[in-house]
Amino acid sequence: MKTNLKRSTMLLAGLMAGGTLFAQTPDSVSTNNYVKPFSGGPVRTWSIGVHGGLLTPFTIFGANGRQDFRQPQSEIGYGGYIKKQFTPTFGLQADFLRGEVSGMRGQDGVGTPSSFNTKLNWSGALSANITLGNISWFNSKSAIQPYLTAGAGYMGYKTTTTDAGGTTTAYTNGAGENSINEWFVPVGLGFKVNLGSSVNLDLGYQVNFVQSDNFDGYNTGSSNDRFSYAHIGLEFLLGSSKTPAMSTYNPVNSMRTEYVWQNQQTKAMLQAQIDAERAKNDQLRNDLNTTNSKLDRLTVDSDGDGVPDINDKCPNTPAGTKVDGSGCPLAKPVVYVTEEDKRVVKDAINNLEFDLGKATIRARSYPSLDRVANLLTEKNFSLKLAGHTDNTGSDALNLRLSKDRAEAIKSYLVSKGANASRIEATGYGESQPIATNKTAEGRQQNRRVEFTLY
Repeated sequence: MKTNLKRSTMLLAGLMAGGTLFAQTPDSVSTNNYVKPFSGGPVRTWSIGVHGGLLTPFTIFGANGRQDFRQPQSEIGYGGYIKKQFTPTFGLQADFLRGEVSGMRGQDGVGTPSSFNTKLNWSGALSANITLGNISWFNSKSAIQPYLTAGAGYMGYKTTTTDAGGTTTAYTNGAGENSINEWFVPVGLGFKVNLGSSVNLDLGYQVNFVQSDNFDGYNTGSSNDRFSYAHIGLEFLLGSSKTPAMSTYNPVNSMRTEYVWQNQQTKAMLQAQIDAERAKNDQLRNDLNTTNSKLDRLTVDSDGDGVPDINDKCPNTPAGTKVDGSGCPLAKPVVYVTEEDKRVVKDAINNLEFDLGKATIRARSYPSLDRVANLLTEKNFSLKLAGHTDNTGSDALNLRLSKDRAEAIKSYLVSKGANASRIEATGYGESQPIATNKTAEGRQQNRRVEFTLY
């Protein structure tokens, strides 16, 4: 039993030491455990607890070999408490405990107690509770809360001893009293684990230093008696579950949270100001673009006649046309086509020849075409060229050939100095015959390019 008790005590101490490594939950900068710094609340400060465990004269403090009964036994104990938390690290709690404490010793002879049993009818103590590990800059709430306790208490108990012969004797003090009241000093440690917003799991170990050597019914030596209590229990926080608990509230982290929030609000305000300035700049840019667009309209000259569109009463004037101040073409001088002019054109028509089935002008046609080019240049005449074919071949082929031959004549005349804008070349294919296509002579007449001078 003693070995098992030692193992249990060592395990409990290890859990309490290891609990400090996990004493904080990650910080999410949330409002779950946030209280505005220096506001005084609201926080929950009252809680009640119940617990049960093992009572034994074996303790982790002092030399157990010097106790009156050196073979401890474990008995059941139970109790509860009411706690008031004044700061995140300091609270006061009123404890209640009852149960039994038993122990044994070697066979020292007849009449010497070999075992004892003390019934702890009641005990009450007022202890300070120091919570550790819940002050952190980066963590908003303690998930595990290590603690230390120390205080003073008063208890009532009855003790019986049994000697080697099996005789049981009720212990009485010097006044002959069997029910004894005595002061004691409880010192403990442990940790609490958050199971919810209002419930904690409480694991603790407490050593009670009795202020006499009568607790085990055997008064010998110079040291007072002591006993320990290892327990597990539940703590219930009083008040609304939405209100943070003082014991898990972290004021340092709340100050950090307040700083982060204010920093976020400052950033948001500055970003809003930046966005407003950007909107103003965008509006100014749009206004400038609108103004520039209006200015551009004052100088645009789409037809290139030297008169801006805003003042141009005759838009889309052909390139090279001489215009007046309103952009309208100047009146053309009256052009008279003389009989000599007509003869020059007719001579070009009569001498016009192309390679068979092609738009290539034969060289013998050049002299008469040169005279037409000189006429167009000197008198600034306009000329319409209309190409025609017979019905030999497909319609598409004939239309393309007639157009190509008219364009070939235009290109030649332009190469000789004629104004291209005054020459119109059109192909009509076989659609406008002037003779029958049933005879070779008629087809010859239909294969022609008409010159219209104006």
